[in-house]
Amino acid sequence: MNVKGFVHKYGDNVDTDVIIPARYLNTANHKELAAHCMEDIDTEFVNKVKDGDIMVGGANFGCGSSREHAPIAIKESGISCVIASTFARIFYRNAINIGLAILECPEASEKIATGDEVAVDFDTGVITNITKNEEYKAQPFPEFIKEIIASNGLLNSLK
Repeated sequence: MNVKGFVHKYGDNVDTDVIIPARYLNTANHKELAAHCMEDIDTEFVNKVKDGDIMVGGANFGCGSSREHAPIAIKESGISCVIASTFARIFYRNAINIGLAILECPEASEKIATGDEVAVDFDTGVITNITKNEEYKAQPFPEFIKEIIASNGLLNSLK
């Protein structure tokens, strides 16, 4: 499985309240959540993001509350993959559960910039920065996680 897209980059400690502000948590509508994704730190994100784009963060991405709304908002906005130096553990698990591909790679997190075109090979863990002609290596997904992501989430993979 491979994805390719343009990067939207954020810093360290991007918490779930920034990803989807608490004032929108009263909706279960995924499109409505996506319409407000990242708006408190990047008011133009929802206007710029295209299907297949990639989000890059720093350390401790997704920290804060344990709500699944945050990875749902990111995925529904069109983001195909999130790359970060590290993820908060509960965000990591929630992302996999809903079928959002996420990779930890400190080197990619540091070197990739907003607007770079990036390709990700989930079978090998190779992240290619097409813009800068650089490659970074993340740990590839084990087969069971690839199956969950390919099935669009844990519940779908169990069916």
